Amino acid sequence: MIEKNYITPQEEFWAGSFGNEYIQRNQSQEYLASNLNFFVKALHQAGKPKSLIEFGANIGMNLRAIKALYPGIDLGGIEINEEAAGELRKVIGSENVFQGSILEYEPVKKYEVALIKGVLIHINPEVLPVIYQKLYDTSGRYILICEYYNPSPVSINYRGHTDRLFKRDFAGEMLEKYTDLSLVDYGFVYRRDPAFPQDDITWFLMQKKD
Repeated sequence: MIEKNYITPQEEFWAGSFGNEYIQRNQSQEYLASNLNFFVKALHQAGKPKSLIEFGANIGMNLRAIKALYPGIDLGGIEINEEAAGELRKVIGSENVFQGSILEYEPVKKYEVALIKGVLIHINPEVLPVIYQKLYDTSGRYILICEYYNPSPVSINYRGHTDRLFKRDFAGEMLEKYTDLSLVDYGFVYRRDPAFPQDDITWFLMQKKD
């Protein structure tokens, strides 16, 4: 692994051994099936998007589902963990993967959909405005945020670690920050869903005004 100096401790956390362990917990066929069901709902109002980039794509379980739903879609992914990025390249091609921190990513082209799922909750709150800006600048039309929701910011223990999981109204903050964004659709998927569970994810699909 390449040694790097990251801006926040959260980046270092996910780039290292904990990020490697996360890979093993999140690659089952059941999870893939749940993602297929999830994105059918979450992207329904987006019609048939031609391109999508995921911020924090890990090994590409979300992108595999999206690729199955929209076979001709142009996909991109940003991933900080070296091992995960290696697996992601097998899914969407090396030329479509940016390996590094989201904070280092500079948008080079616009994608119809900018997606982030289960990542903002692990970002240092102090740099959230930077991430919001990158999502906004990369999106050609839609932004899909899928995270734990809380009406006010809170920090909770994450697998024995402090300051590694934060809940808040991420979508609400973006809607307030960018006045040309409008809420198109939203929903919730419960971890106890008998058929297609997700980890208590609340999702928000936002659209830029034409």
